[in-house]
Amino acid sequence: MYTFCNGRVILYTLLYNEIVDRKKQIKVAKIILKTIALAGLISMAVLAPNALQALDIFYDRDKRKYNKKQYLNKSIERLKAGGYIEFKNRNGKIFVSLTEKGKEKWLKYQLGETVIKKPRKWDQKWRIIVFDIKEERRGSRDLLRKELVNLGFVKLQNSVWVYPYECESVVIMLKSYLKTGKDILYVIAEKIENDKWLKKEFRLS
Repeated sequence: MYTFCNGRVILYTLLYNEIVDRKKQIKVAKIILKTIALAGLISMAVLAPNALQALDIFYDRDKRKYNKKQYLNKSIERLKAGGYIEFKNRNGKIFVSLTEKGKEKWLKYQLGETVIKKPRKWDQKWRIIVFDIKEERRGSRDLLRKELVNLGFVKLQNSVWVYPYECESVVIMLKSYLKTGKDILYVIAEKIENDKWLKKEFRLS
């Protein structure tokens, strides 16, 4: 009985450590991708100190528990192996840039952290998302619906979603991430028929 319980504790500990490590990997990957995305093309000589400085902010309490440079190098290697970043040699200097896959990954991270700011007072206008995504791209369509729910949109009809506040920049990000282009339309309307239930849903006066 003791052996079984002890084994279970060890298993739980291993799983917990794996989850914690995975979360750290994601955070470090975000830092690296963000640094590269903001620069467009960045030298390793600039990327490393900038990323290390950001790591200090996230892992200040864990400074003694891991080698920052080693952790950063491993994360860069993983991103390269995954096809998210690529290296370029220019006059003997190594530069790093995001691949198309890397840009999509960064957009995905951005969407996951996006929160639409709500003004103090509603401007009495509705923001409407209308989309027509073909059946062969059902995955993109389902992902769009999921993201709209996460952002707080309310479904008016199957392909029509509503939000009361300015969110055009978020819609542009969604279009870019899903590569939908003209399949998604952003509409601003001053009135929606029988919108009392919508006002109640969004707690608008």
